[in-house]
Amino acid sequence: MIPILELRTQYSQIQEELEEAVLRVLRSTSYILGSEVKSFEEEFAAWNGVKYGIGVGNGTDAIQLAVRALELAPEDEVIVPSFTFVASAGAVALAGSKVVFADVDPVTFTLDPDSLEKAITPRTKAVVAVHLYGHAADMDRIAAICREHKLFLIEDCAQASGAQIGEKKVGGFGDMSCYSFFPSKNLGGIGDGGIVLTNNEKYDESIRMLRGHGSKVRYYHEILGTNSRLDEIQAAALRVKLKHVDEWNTKRRAVAQAYGEALKGTPVTIPTEREGFRHVFHQYTIRTPKRDQLFEYMRANGVGPAIYYPVCLHLQKTFANSGFKKGDLPVCEQLQEEVMSLPMFPELAHEQVMTVANVIKGFFNEKGE
Repeated sequence: MIPILELRTQYSQIQEELEEAVLRVLRSTSYILGSEVKSFEEEFAAWNGVKYGIGVGNGTDAIQLAVRALELAPEDEVIVPSFTFVASAGAVALAGSKVVFADVDPVTFTLDPDSLEKAITPRTKAVVAVHLYGHAADMDRIAAICREHKLFLIEDCAQASGAQIGEKKVGGFGDMSCYSFFPSKNLGGIGDGGIVLTNNEKYDESIRMLRGHGSKVRYYHEILGTNSRLDEIQAAALRVKLKHVDEWNTKRRAVAQAYGEALKGTPVTIPTEREGFRHVFHQYTIRTPKRDQLFEYMRANGVGPAIYYPVCLHLQKTFANSGFKKGDLPVCEQLQEEVMSLPMFPELAHEQVMTVANVIKGFFNEKGE
């Protein structure tokens, strides 16, 4: 089976350096908020062209703490695209704000600026723009809309470490940006981890307090915070991997190009990279109305695809009280029926890409298409 993701090869390539970093932490006996976290925060922020980085426990916490740092009222609304992982909206709700869903662009699958504008009400205070599958959202238009309506802007960069618009990496377009270091990500740790980036000193201070039970000085608590800290072992591992992520993203783009060439002439819709954008292909996601049949055919023929995501957030049971119903966000609802992600990781061999493509071609040949 060609898997959707395979981490063993990458680990073997950096095994010595990675294990030495972990051992360095173990030997130090400094395991929480030590020099590794401080160094990674600085290095990752600099890599993204942003002033401050605050390591947290995971990507969901990153969004939740970013929203909390805005000090919104419970009736305040935050607009989130419906076609994304549940954490993008769930973290907003956990922070105590009201989630309002918007539709997405049918080409990039990211927040549609037109739908965003229509969703704005007098109670709207913030927007979470998700850079999905490795392609950046239209941040020029989204940021302009936020400025016009005086809205806070948070970037969800969990799937887009290294993605660019022009020469600028994602993560520096909004008030804050949030990352996950779940092992499958372009920059993935060896467990859970996350970070919030910002150019705003106030938000930097606020997030640091929120992640550590609301205190600047130990045992003196100014606000009600939580316990969400990136640990030293994760930070050490991420420092090692950060040195390689540009190379890995380049390899992902090469895999995507090979897929694109191999799938030419097939009935599937392949991913598009908008002009002026740099896609880093966290996922290589195709579309076809025959998605479910193709999915089962591929699994029966030695390929392990995945479906991200089979149910839009506005149709999820957990958001049943959001006021949204089926038919409200047509692009999201069509995508949930058609998207399928193919195996994608930097070490995917050309022969494996061709095998995946040939299985897809075999399916449509059998269907006479």
